[in-house]
Amino acid sequence: MNLLSSVTGEMSDSKVAAVFDSEAEARAIARQVQHMLGAQQGQVQVITPLDTRPGRKMEPEGRGIFRTILVAHYKLGLIGLAMGATLFAVLYMSGLEAVVLSPGLAAALIVGYGGVFGLMAGGLVSLRPDHSPYVAKVRTALKEGRCAVVVHAFDDAQRDRAQEMLAAHGGDTIRTL
Repeated sequence: MNLLSSVTGEMSDSKVAAVFDSEAEARAIARQVQHMLGAQQGQVQVITPLDTRPGRKMEPEGRGIFRTILVAHYKLGLIGLAMGATLFAVLYMSGLEAVVLSPGLAAALIVGYGGVFGLMAGGLVSLRPDHSPYVAKVRTALKEGRCAVVVHAFDDAQRDRAQEMLAAHGGDTIRTL
């Protein structure tokens, strides 16, 4: 599990997609990749232009997005509060006049801003900006009548191996973080 997974609570934050010209080629390569990775059944998906809901195969944990939003905001908000409290303690111990003369107000502001920045980071993680190019590439390929093999990796090493294998088979690959 990568660092992002521990923040979002998702099983598979990392995804790799490769675009191929034919469905038969994509299915054969998907079987090989699944076997070589020792991946579970749902980890390797083939998406064709005929799929009615390709988004479900690209982002299977989409139904749990609300949970992802809550977990990311909760964890990063707490981290922000802790960092704010640490900063307050350092400033207070260093004898900064504004903090020492008004410790209650300084603590509220510094810790509060730490929490706000943590929540903002949670919002950024929830948006998943690294997934936009991945989704766009697969959707473009489908509109062109091509197929995609998508691997939902459980860790960075599995993601990297999947990308190498798909590229070795001539696939035009893209990955998320």
